[in-house]
Amino acid sequence: MKTVLLTGFEAFGRERVNPSWRAVKQLDGRTIRGHRIVARRLPTTYQDSIERVLGYLRSIRPALVICVGQAAGRDEVTVERVAINVDDSRIADNAGRKPGDVPIVQGGPVAYWSTLPIKTIVQVLRGSGIPASVSQSAGTFVCNHVFYGLMHALAESADQPRGGFIHVPLLPEQVAWRRRRRSRKKPVAARVKGKTDLPSMPLKTTVEALAIAVRESLRTTSRVRLRRR
Repeated sequence: MKTVLLTGFEAFGRERVNPSWRAVKQLDGRTIRGHRIVARRLPTTYQDSIERVLGYLRSIRPALVICVGQAAGRDEVTVERVAINVDDSRIADNAGRKPGDVPIVQGGPVAYWSTLPIKTIVQVLRGSGIPASVSQSAGTFVCNHVFYGLMHALAESADQPRGGFIHVPLLPEQVAWRRRRRSRKKPVAARVKGKTDLPSMPLKTTVEALAIAVRESLRTTSRVRLRRR
């Protein structure tokens, strides 16, 4: 049976969970359109993350690869359009690395397009009542590092399976934990004037969204035009 590789990340920084791993783990072993889902967790570090992905590509030989990451502050499932060839951190990864203006692949292309049917995925997600949009930037942190490294590897692969990256919102429990942590640090007056809570998405919805993304990626080869909202 052909396989689909889904990856999510370990918890980052002081977070206790990562919605990307929690969601893809729920899909591990499921069969979608005749393909078995294989879920793997990545470290939230620059070097180790892409080395793991390359190892999984060699050992699993998937027909489709979708890497998934957390995007705090986003209120939709966002399907990434392009990966860019740069690491540029304002914060350190879980290994303490904080590269600045460093190419991911020396001499590599400036960018790679996702080969997922990104607009079809978004259209079907919206039709299913799941907030979604196409994102024009995966950032310059570990998520983009993995996205670019994946697409570079797929471009050089003889099989050339399709691949891409999807960002998902925080889980409600992460927002609640952040709220509690913030309230312990600030006096009452500051809490009243503080920032509003970050948006979140229930795990069940995120899992459903990723299952749809896999299904549509296996089913669809044509592009669609999205209506403006």
